[in-house]
Amino acid sequence: MDKSALGRLEQVDLRNAWNNEATDFTPWLAAQENLELLGKAIGLELELEAREKDIGRFRADILCKDTDSGNWVLVENQLEQTNHTHLGQLLTYAAGLQAVTIVWIAAKFTEEHRAALDWLNANTGEGINFFGLEIELWRIGNSAMAPKFNVVSQPNGWSRTVSEGAKRLEATNYSKAQQVQLEFWTAFKNFLQHRNSSLHIGTPQPQNWQDFVIGRDNFALQAFVNTVEKRISVALNITGPCAKQHYFLLARERASIESEIGLMLDWAENPGKIASNVYLHERTMNPLVKEQWPEQHLWLYEKLEAFKEVFAPRIKRLNASDYSMDEQIDPGVVDLNQTGVES
Repeated sequence: MDKSALGRLEQVDLRNAWNNEATDFTPWLAAQENLELLGKAIGLELELEAREKDIGRFRADILCKDTDSGNWVLVENQLEQTNHTHLGQLLTYAAGLQAVTIVWIAAKFTEEHRAALDWLNANTGEGINFFGLEIELWRIGNSAMAPKFNVVSQPNGWSRTVSEGAKRLEATNYSKAQQVQLEFWTAFKNFLQHRNSSLHIGTPQPQNWQDFVIGRDNFALQAFVNTVEKRISVALNITGPCAKQHYFLLARERASIESEIGLMLDWAENPGKIASNVYLHERTMNPLVKEQWPEQHLWLYEKLEAFKEVFAPRIKRLNASDYSMDEQIDPGVVDLNQTGVES
């Protein structure tokens, strides 16, 4: 090999790629592929919830969900050296959102600001995490610029905590059903990753369901495996103080929703319960039959994507005040005991 042909890495000024934090850098970072790059640097799987989130009289750059825990992740960025203003805003945002993980990205961290994050990690309550990352741009010759995140501050024992959690998972004695569930969801996570799906599973757990964000608080997509009744399902779960209003507003559009999905759905108001649901069951697939998993994973993937495509834009524009509880809407609600609704 001709060593003289090797290129040289050159660091590039951040402003060559992003002239403005708000209009250039924040939209770039909010793209899913770039959130994944950030997530790899800090050991989390991130999914965008909102950009420019209003918190009091300030506006946070990016708000995400940790798809593993469902907890908030707040990202504050600047294309310059860290300053006291951003540190203060970061703490204000965290308090307003009750964020569990706060990520501060900057071109350069001063020693006092890095030390401030270290102090916060050592003295704040358990489960509150602060990360400081410096971002760099590099390229070889005229090649495309490549971003690089360098972690300068992280929670105490973060790497050890992640690895110990994995070891505990391996060492736990599970029932046969739990073992099937854990293996099923692990395989499904790999299935989604290979397809570069927008659906994300965090650390698979030995349980009969998995949640997927759909872009709004109190709404979630869900996938189920039922090893007793030998079926798989997908669902839209609606919770919160306005769950019933939101459910019936969606029920107004039942005909068009089912037409777009191409299948009849089970609509469950669940009177007396906080949550309402919309289900689709597949009763010919047995999750205990491992040879059928690829087919079952494909079914779940296709139906979850269909639910997301059809429901997400409708959910985004829902306003509970548009519905009166005196209004009578019959979406064909079915008896929970007759449809095998997951509990």
